[in-house]
Amino acid sequence: MMFRFKLPLIFLLFFSISLLSYSQQYRNPVTLPPALSANFGELRNNHFHSGIDFKTQQVVDKPIVAIEDGYISRIGISPGGYGLALYIDHPSTGHTSVYGHLNSFSKEIAEWVKEQQYQQERFSVTLYPEPGLLPVKKGEQIALSGNTGGSGGPHLHFEIRDTQTEEPMDALEFLPAIPDTRKPDLQGIAFYPVTGKGVINGSSLPIRLNIGKDKAENPLSLPRVIEAWGRIGIGVKAYDRMDGQNNIYGVKHIRLFVDDRQLFSSTVNRYSFADTRMLNSFVDFEDWRKRKSFFMKSFIEPGNTLPFYEAENNGYIDIDEERPYHFRYELEDHHGNRLTYHFTINGKNLLIPEKPECAHWMAWNRYNTYMDTGFQLQIPRGNLYDDICFSHSSTRSPNHYSDLHQINNTPVPLHDRASIWIGMHTDTLQNKQNYGIVKVNANGSESWVGGEYIHGGIMAGIRELGDRYTISADTIAPVITPVEPATWVSRKRIRIRLTDNKSGIASFRGEINGDYVLFTHDIKSSVYTYQFDDDRLTKGQQQVFTFTAIDGAGNRSEYQYSFYY
Repeated sequence: MMFRFKLPLIFLLFFSISLLSYSQQYRNPVTLPPALSANFGELRNNHFHSGIDFKTQQVVDKPIVAIEDGYISRIGISPGGYGLALYIDHPSTGHTSVYGHLNSFSKEIAEWVKEQQYQQERFSVTLYPEPGLLPVKKGEQIALSGNTGGSGGPHLHFEIRDTQTEEPMDALEFLPAIPDTRKPDLQGIAFYPVTGKGVINGSSLPIRLNIGKDKAENPLSLPRVIEAWGRIGIGVKAYDRMDGQNNIYGVKHIRLFVDDRQLFSSTVNRYSFADTRMLNSFVDFEDWRKRKSFFMKSFIEPGNTLPFYEAENNGYIDIDEERPYHFRYELEDHHGNRLTYHFTINGKNLLIPEKPECAHWMAWNRYNTYMDTGFQLQIPRGNLYDDICFSHSSTRSPNHYSDLHQINNTPVPLHDRASIWIGMHTDTLQNKQNYGIVKVNANGSESWVGGEYIHGGIMAGIRELGDRYTISADTIAPVITPVEPATWVSRKRIRIRLTDNKSGIASFRGEINGDYVLFTHDIKSSVYTYQFDDDRLTKGQQQVFTFTAIDGAGNRSEYQYSFYY
């Protein structure tokens, strides 16, 4: 089955010339010598990395500049995600450049953003300035680099998107080249027999092998002999490397050959954000959840519609002759550095066990439901990537308001979400909003899911199968703690520490004399900060400061403090 058609030579030539012209036209968004900590399409938890990450020498406040003439088309402010982010449309190329995890904006942009935040009385905003309101020139400083939002350290997250579709593309194809001569690094090979149709080394279970290295850092042969019969799939664990860097990166091109015939290839160079969770079908999801290991499948599950595949027979191979089958992987990066790895599977006529009976079969292309005592599950069509044999069990949980439900025995990803309803064996709270479903982790800790009280139970959405859930309650309001209030006037800022024991902060608001004041915060800290704004404060009088917070279960806290300013 072919997912992508070969392009005419003249089109490929035109496309190559177009890419060259972009790389000559665009400049890098950083003024430092360019060095990457991450590349496009890297494998992340539940998503592909949509950009490239520029290092900023492990500090913040490095200049960030526009890669080309254009105008600010979107501005994002969020405690998580991209943190402070700018989007620039470039009409001359049809692209949008994205700059994330910024520490601050240039003065004109910052002033306009602050005005909008006060109008909306919100810190977290998504703004769409009118075209031309905030024009920028190529090389103009637009921001300073930072570590805001869901960033694990100071860097610039940078993207190039198709303006019309908003699909992210490999930014390395459009920017000046960064020298690189290192080839990818292969670390493992996995073998997947198709249940009821194939067997590997006498087993219907996957075999995952780590591959060692010789003294020259070349991958060694398979550590054990592999014998197979029937239909199987293969996967690879690999990363890319770059000159002068210790980071690991995603591999752009993966090709699998059998007896010199290409069976499968993937090229991660563009995708839709609507499909980014399909990464969970691109990889061995069960191994990722259990061992934090990323084997990439070289076969395509029926519900996987990612656009960057070419495959024969969806990448599966039928071992039906008693002979050696000669395989090779070709792993190639953006710069054309290639690693080739050869291995052999011996065809041996082995007994293939029949597919085990299944009491609750769920098909990938149907709307699936399941009902049991005190439990209901609904999985809308389009959420499963392959058929599954679903399992459910429950045990009494005296410390909770319901039984503890194990929803499937193995991890299974969902493309969007399923809904679960859990019935309560104890219902004593008058405020039903305090109830919520929690996921019980392997170490016994709980993660709040929430949900809605319906017919003596709680209904909520989940993003994958394979976890345990029950009903708990959050009746404790958020804790508001002033940070050094005696210094607020002298330092012209108010700092509040805001924490919650279970359901998390849903909303907060700061006021002085009844008027909204803008508190900033970041997901990595529990401290919320207001910088005195003399243009909005009436000075020379007693100021009454009020801070309120509401958690995910509706519990509310308020703190009040008076000071002269």
